[in-house]
Amino acid sequence: MRPSRFTCRLFVMLLAGLAVAGCMRRTAPVHAQAYPAPVYTGSAAVPAYQPQSYTPPAYTLDSGDRLRVSVFGQEGLSNSYAVDAAGNVNIALIGSVPARGLTTAELARAIADRLRQGYIREPHVSAEIEAHRPFFILGEVTTPGQYPYVANMTAETAVAIAGGYTPRAQKGKVALTRNVNGQIWRGNVPGSFPLAPGDTVTVKERWF
Repeated sequence: MRPSRFTCRLFVMLLAGLAVAGCMRRTAPVHAQAYPAPVYTGSAAVPAYQPQSYTPPAYTLDSGDRLRVSVFGQEGLSNSYAVDAAGNVNIALIGSVPARGLTTAELARAIADRLRQGYIREPHVSAEIEAHRPFFILGEVTTPGQYPYVANMTAETAVAIAGGYTPRAQKGKVALTRNVNGQIWRGNVPGSFPLAPGDTVTVKERWF
């Protein structure tokens, strides 16, 4: 016995209803959103910023850093030294030692190597940061300028130190410029991004 026309229509309507219900139950794909990755200029390959796994690079010395250099058993050599504009420290007996781009441990080894050259047979040298070089903040903040670096700073901390945002400031992210081993890194980062000594933070003006 062949099905009636009414039965066929009813069957088609049921199939259409099931298809619509299935579509309604589907959830739209969720696309992860990340902050724009900072762009490094130059040839050095530097990993992009990852909000959950960012690890700052090893701290290297530059102009404006102040160090405490200690030479065991040599009180005359143990002293505070500033990294000068040329990126050097001037140590008694051995003179100018390049420091720019070195870690404190690397600088200590460089000083020890110099001292071995006719001054001290087996020098034991240590170097540690007494004061970091300053950071700079520009743009739409109440008091832009140069400020002493504070440990564990973020971009939000820098804005607070500079008196907060102006009414025209673009909030949520800032432009950051950083020197990484001679390579210039520029990018937009969120307020929670960790800063390093010598960084330049720019708060942009919003358009509306």
